[in-house]
Amino acid sequence: MNTTVADEPVDVARRYVAAFNGGDVDAMAACFTDSGSILDGMAPHLWQGATAPRDWYSDVMAESEHLGATGYFVELAAPAHNAVTGDDAYVVLPATMSFDLRGRRMVQTGASLTFALHRRGPSWLIAGWAWTKGAPAEPAVT
Repeated sequence: MNTTVADEPVDVARRYVAAFNGGDVDAMAACFTDSGSILDGMAPHLWQGATAPRDWYSDVMAESEHLGATGYFVELAAPAHNAVTGDDAYVVLPATMSFDLRGRRMVQTGASLTFALHRRGPSWLIAGWAWTKGAPAEPAVT
């Protein structure tokens, strides 16, 4: 097995998260394969297929409204793992998520986003990602 490190899959993962942070669902969907999947701590926990990014984002917004949460922002650290084997890549990015909960800024540390990506021609696309929750969200220190 010939495994090498490459930056391109990480760039796609970061572009996807930047699109989420900006509320750009079209840009999120453009980073995804048609058969992609999302595994998240929020029910129903699994979204699959061509509409997965849009369906997941819609569910996030509905859950946010129900909880009184707004202003989600995910910050990614340097990759904990970044491997490419042929046309497949596996990337793990430590993450911190902040959001407003009924007017109070909250921060969840110690989380991670794990991505599986496939190269389609010259482009890398996300085949799936999983959010691993970190510590429970705490009020932000100001």
